[in-house]
Amino acid sequence: MADSAAPAADGDKSEKQPRSIRVVLLALMITMMLAMLDNMIVGTAMPTIVGELGGLEHLSWVVTAYTLATAAATPLWGKLGDMYGRKGSFMTSIVIFLAGSALSGMAQNMGQLIGFRAVQGLGAGGLMVGVMAIIGDLIPPRERGKYQGMMAGVMALAMIGGPLVGGTITDNWGWRWAFYINLPLGVVALGAISVVLHLPKKRSQARVDYLGAALLTVGITSIVLVTTWGGSQYAWTSARIMELIGIGVAALVGFLFWQTKAAEPVVPLHIFRSRNFSLMSAIGFITGFVMFGATLFLPLYQQSVQGASATNSGLLLLPMLGAMLVVSMIAGRVTTNSGRYKVFPVVGSVLMIAGLFLLSQMDTGTSRFTSGLYMAVLGAGMGCLMQVTMLVAQNSVEMRDMGVASSTTTLARTLGSSFGVAIMGALFNNRVQHVMAERAGALGSKITEQSAQLDAKSLQKLPAAAREAYQHAVSAGTHSAFLLGAVVAVLALAAAVFVKEVPLRGAGPDKQAGAAAGDAADVPPAVAEAV
Repeated sequence: MADSAAPAADGDKSEKQPRSIRVVLLALMITMMLAMLDNMIVGTAMPTIVGELGGLEHLSWVVTAYTLATAAATPLWGKLGDMYGRKGSFMTSIVIFLAGSALSGMAQNMGQLIGFRAVQGLGAGGLMVGVMAIIGDLIPPRERGKYQGMMAGVMALAMIGGPLVGGTITDNWGWRWAFYINLPLGVVALGAISVVLHLPKKRSQARVDYLGAALLTVGITSIVLVTTWGGSQYAWTSARIMELIGIGVAALVGFLFWQTKAAEPVVPLHIFRSRNFSLMSAIGFITGFVMFGATLFLPLYQQSVQGASATNSGLLLLPMLGAMLVVSMIAGRVTTNSGRYKVFPVVGSVLMIAGLFLLSQMDTGTSRFTSGLYMAVLGAGMGCLMQVTMLVAQNSVEMRDMGVASSTTTLARTLGSSFGVAIMGALFNNRVQHVMAERAGALGSKITEQSAQLDAKSLQKLPAAAREAYQHAVSAGTHSAFLLGAVVAVLALAAAVFVKEVPLRGAGPDKQAGAAAGDAADVPPAVAEAV
């Protein structure tokens, strides 16, 4: 912990530091909870929002605007923290997020809500990055595992509780409180960070790389729009999707070229010279691909095939998220105690492949207990991977690049989730429509003409034969989606095998050994006065 790097002479100070760190960590966990909860709470409130504001045709943009802004802003917040100081940039992102939340709650029409959600997303891009980078500043890597395990727990809790909290707030207080609820929590986090967190102030003489930021924003926006629109609003081979692909590729190629010329690049390409950093970015991308695909299709399977209630959709994922929480905390503790971590990406990838393959074997006769066991295997695999990827990525760069390392790894996971939802979703929809046409003929094709995903009310209205055909179709669709996920997860195992176990920096009794290995130079000298 930070106090291990502090002067030992002042006994009172050494007693106060752990309490200060705990306050900061609590504030960071609240902030991370805000970032994770928001979309899930709002998703539950969307039917009520549409009922009051109208604009059903623009419904998807309420989520898309937030996602686009978050993805585009993520690397910029990381770089701003490296250049101008972590504390100031993090607090600014919280203020922007809270302002967007307040404005979204006051929206009078769908256009305003979409615009204010974009503002909220700009702030959200800095929340996750700020949390991870500040932990990177305060906590030496050897100790960092257990704290990042707690962060994984917050993530799992948000995914389980989000839909339940969203439903409760919407039913009892109204949909506007789905946004207003962020304000008191955010103010508490902002106050604690303002008072307790003391990091060295920075002031870079270099200018912000505006051209690089613009090119990266255009590239990321194009990628997210392709994965969001492709196969749903537009055919994959349509002119609009082809245009977006062309713009995205051109922007990213231009971005990579410019980063070799810029005085202070948004994403310094030298960080990818570290084999471990590049491998962890790839594993993070694949983890995002698998995780968000699973959270999309598992509730759909359980509601459509196993007859579970949509009201408790968050609880349906409890076996997966509970296993992820427990294993993540164990992995963090073991990493802290032993200093060894390579085993977790390897074992995690193997469990992820096994879990996805098992889930692909589910059919209309699979019990909830059996599917729960399969989900637990997948969750255990993701628990091994979720925070170790960030830990190793941060340990692979110099302290001055901590922000861009955190933001690049976060962005890789975000883009992975976009690709996962799009590609697994396209495969799922295609398979469902094919099986429905095969089993229910023209009626089956008509039922799934608009969407391959039916809500519970629509499902109950179907004739018994069509409902049974749809259950078989969903089973076939989830089989194809999870089988694809298992194939993609093999790439994560291949990457994990090549990870080099570099000693973690700054670890109590092992600190001198780390210094002898040349790692002590990367222990932040400012940790002694960080809190």
